[in-house]
Amino acid sequence: MQSTAPVAENSPQRSSVPKTSGFRSDIQGLRALAVGIVLLYHLWPDRFVGGFVGVDVFFVISGFLITSHLIKSPPQSWGDVAKFWARRVRRLLPASLLVLFLVGIATFFVAPQSIWADTGRQILSAGLYVVNWDFAVSSVDYLAADNAPSPVQHFWSLSVEEQFYFVWPMIIGLAFLVGTKLGRSKEFVGFTVLGIFLASFVFSVWYTANEPAMAYFITPTRMWELATGGLVAVFVLYVRPERIPFSSVLGWIGLAGIVAATFLVRADMPFPGYIALVPVVSTALVILADSRGRASVLPLLSLRPVRFLGDISYSVYLWHWPLIVLVPYLSAKLGRSESLGVLDNIAIILVSIIAAWASTTWVENRFRKSSFFSSSKKTFAFAALAMALVAALGLSQMVIANTIVEQNEDKLQAQLDDPDSCLGAGILLPSAKDNPNCQDKDSLQMEPAAAKKDKSKAYADGCWASAPYASKPECTYGDGSKHVALVGNSHAGHWLPTLERLADEHDLTITTFLASNCSISTLPQDLSTPDETKGCQEYADWVSKRTTEGGFDAVITSERQSTPLEGMDWEETEKKAPEGHREILQRWVDADLDVVVIRDTPYPGGAGVTVPDCVAKHEDDLEECSGTPESWHWMDPLAASAKTIDSKKMSVIYPQDWFCPEGRCEPVIGGVITYFDTAHITATYAQTLAPQFDASLRKTGLGTFN
Repeated sequence: MQSTAPVAENSPQRSSVPKTSGFRSDIQGLRALAVGIVLLYHLWPDRFVGGFVGVDVFFVISGFLITSHLIKSPPQSWGDVAKFWARRVRRLLPASLLVLFLVGIATFFVAPQSIWADTGRQILSAGLYVVNWDFAVSSVDYLAADNAPSPVQHFWSLSVEEQFYFVWPMIIGLAFLVGTKLGRSKEFVGFTVLGIFLASFVFSVWYTANEPAMAYFITPTRMWELATGGLVAVFVLYVRPERIPFSSVLGWIGLAGIVAATFLVRADMPFPGYIALVPVVSTALVILADSRGRASVLPLLSLRPVRFLGDISYSVYLWHWPLIVLVPYLSAKLGRSESLGVLDNIAIILVSIIAAWASTTWVENRFRKSSFFSSSKKTFAFAALAMALVAALGLSQMVIANTIVEQNEDKLQAQLDDPDSCLGAGILLPSAKDNPNCQDKDSLQMEPAAAKKDKSKAYADGCWASAPYASKPECTYGDGSKHVALVGNSHAGHWLPTLERLADEHDLTITTFLASNCSISTLPQDLSTPDETKGCQEYADWVSKRTTEGGFDAVITSERQSTPLEGMDWEETEKKAPEGHREILQRWVDADLDVVVIRDTPYPGGAGVTVPDCVAKHEDDLEECSGTPESWHWMDPLAASAKTIDSKKMSVIYPQDWFCPEGRCEPVIGGVITYFDTAHITATYAQTLAPQFDASLRKTGLGTFN
């Protein structure tokens, strides 16, 4: 998160020549402010709602310092570029790779196995400084939204900066080369930085509006923030103003802007985009002002405690987030509450500062000043070896987790193939009482790591229409004479394994019409962008026509209302949404289709329970992961609308008792984990529900299933 280390301290008096080098106390103070608000945001997100803008402050600082250095010593050969990279490696990699390595070890010992695979992959990509792209892809994965936070999630911003450090010396060096040949080196460098700023900013605004989740993490949407610091460097070094008018006022305006953003910018706003101008421009004003004197921000930003925090801010950033993520796991292992209290948060702050001071003193400074690494070749050799070690650790974590999954899958498949098994929902059947195989019903047969990957074939087969819903995939399972359309969002898709088990018995061919996060309704949802909302509406209309005119005998449908309707809150949505479903259902009935609506399953996410992670942490006390039908309840406009249609062609199935036997919603039934996240049924448990589902289908009296 830091940039070039300062070398010499400025005089406290402003001279007639602008300060173009040397130590900047105000910048150290800005670093302290940036890491402080990030730390406070991560510990108290409801109070410091915009504290994530501290990262944007760091970006501007880095852009300013790096560009200042490159302008004063422009790379003129590949050797110069290599020396620049080597300095960055010595400055940044030792501490960051140490933290990654220790996080990998700690994950094995304190974190549940259910997060090992994801954490291992993220450690691998963080060690290669591309983890921001990993998180960008995960951010648009609907099923990844409820994943446990990664202990290396904060490395996304470090990856952005490292990618900037990689390309920036080549860009500035090339600009100098071309500009020198044109006799306009200063102007060409300035216009190059300005061009990158404008291109990235325009792209950031556009992409944030269209893909807000990915836009937060990817480098092109953030490049303009670093280039803003570069523009300030160009202005200071080339325009060289004797004195910036009202510099003290500008400094205070900038500082106030950063503080205001900490409390006013919210995570639900489109970011970075144009909103990021607030912290970015504010930071640029403080740096540009470079104000001195008693009325400036300098006395505040150069206080000894502030400068101390600024000096170790990079390491504070490295250490604080793994502690926030891993301490609750350790607390649970020790029999304490997982929730962090005020004292826990204060302890994390203190430990982060102590660890940061230690790593700055004994790791960062030692490597940076070591004569052994004065050679670029030795520096790169060290970097390659250290990165390989971290990558190997991440990869080993992935391999171990995947081995657990594969072994568990084989074990479960053998039990699924055994007609006398009481696996999963089999324990709920009346015949289980007299079956000796059902006596050890509390023994956990499914590993939590396996549960997280235990999904219907629809995922691996690419059967999902995803935002903006231009692609409309259909997948077919079974080869029976009766054609059934499985329609809905992911809460229809998780019933596919159940229907596959019944396909032969009921002579079914199942065709899927599944969409991530999009309800099949005539009313628009409040999705991430207007294009997604429009695309979802068009997809719903297409599904309605395709199923009513496509030669189907029946429709099986289920959904969860995962977002409110456009322009409405949740309370208004619950009242209004059934109307949109009713029209679709009526079309199917009018087309003489048999229609089965599956009332949505109980929703652990409503109580904040990610089932596999919870089971992994509380295998000896699964009561911690259970709930009641009331606490796991969620609205179901689709089922509500179905109840208002009086037709012999329609029936509603209520699965609550299959998940909440004896009035308690269980995370594990018959040794099988019931959900693979906060809301979706594991494929194994869905398969074991085939007998109950079959009985319910036959009770409908619909011709397709009798």
